[in-house]
Amino acid sequence: MEGKWKKLFGPVITIGFVLAYFIFILVQWTSVPLQGFGKFIGFAIPLGLMGVAVYVLVERIQEIRSGEEDDLSKY
Repeated sequence: MEGKWKKLFGPVITIGFVLAYFIFILVQWTSVPLQGFGKFIGFAIPLGLMGVAVYVLVERIQEIRSGEEDDLSKY
């Protein structure tokens, strides 16, 4: 079990940095003087990418827990 925690460490840290980067973008976007659709797009894109990053992390955690660490074994 201890080996699986070591394999989870990298993806969790990486996604943590990615999410911090997108949060930084969202905070910076609040200072841009746009209205309406421009402001919506400026929020929707980073929020969508954050959702995708979390989804990929959950899938990776499930792969590691199931013992399928090597994605290339599928091909």
